[in-house]
Amino acid sequence: MQLSNTELSTFFDQMAMILHAGIPAIEGLAIMKEDAASKEGGEILDSLYTTMEATGFLYTAMEDAAVFPPYATELIRIGEQTGHLEKVLRSLAVYYTRQEDVRKSIKSAVSYPLIMIGMMLVIILVLIIKVLPMFNDVFVQLGSEMTGISRSVMDIGMTLSRYSFIFVIVLAVIAAAVIFLGCTKKGAAMRSRMACRFFATKKLTRQMAVSKFAAGMALTLGSGLDVEESLEMTGKLIDHPEISKSIDACKALIVEEQLDFSQALAKTGIFTGVYARMVSIGYKTGALDELMDKIASAYEDEIDTRMNRLISILEPTLVAILSIIVGMILLSVMLPLLGIMSNIG
Repeated sequence: MQLSNTELSTFFDQMAMILHAGIPAIEGLAIMKEDAASKEGGEILDSLYTTMEATGFLYTAMEDAAVFPPYATELIRIGEQTGHLEKVLRSLAVYYTRQEDVRKSIKSAVSYPLIMIGMMLVIILVLIIKVLPMFNDVFVQLGSEMTGISRSVMDIGMTLSRYSFIFVIVLAVIAAAVIFLGCTKKGAAMRSRMACRFFATKKLTRQMAVSKFAAGMALTLGSGLDVEESLEMTGKLIDHPEISKSIDACKALIVEEQLDFSQALAKTGIFTGVYARMVSIGYKTGALDELMDKIASAYEDEIDTRMNRLISILEPTLVAILSIIVGMILLSVMLPLLGIMSNIG
């Protein structure tokens, strides 16, 4: 089990503050271990302290703990070897804070529609399984019976009620699929591939991948790696097939055709428009890592805006759909009933 983005960000931020205060990393681990808020956290810090005491390196302690992403461990190794450990730690803290912000944005955007859809299904099922049969009894007592849409919907409800065990099995399968997609690595990879192909999320997932690419490049370039090494390491973070291919093509253009980084990026289309021009300027001025960080922040703002726009559209749309479905079911029953009552009168 790996640490969450929040836990990673907190750990790297605390370690950076400890180094900035002039305290050696191993002493910092001892201080953090004493102040650990949970038993599990204390055990991880104790493992880190023990290994670092034996080896003298933080990155080997992180490898042995097996709760840190390989990407972060590799960057810590580079930071220790180049003498930029504090800078790498701060960059990692910012990177994982940004990743957590993006994750929360996605969760908030997805949770509301799912809750609304669940409520819609429950209301509709109650209507067709419980309410419509009661209306049908009223029709029978009045010497008539339900016909048309209302009869068809009621038959569906009776079928669901009669074969409820199958319905429960289907719900269990759906729940298992949701858990698989949301809580496992294979499920996350499958969910990512589905999102990349689905028309409604295709553009959003591309923006998220480009934002992650920019943040990764800012982190690696700021850690002292050159462009080729940064592309190699950042490419391992990206799970978007289109962007991954573009990164490979970018590396090939730099190595084989001797293009500079900004030209290779422009040719592969990873960045477009103003962002491509910004990269060219950043490359020429030697401020590429700072510029990549700004681009990552800009893409994150765009993602938040798109998420909020989607939510603002989904909320009234789902309410309208629910109202229309429930209204149609009730009208299909009430109108014939009113007709019978008027004839009796």
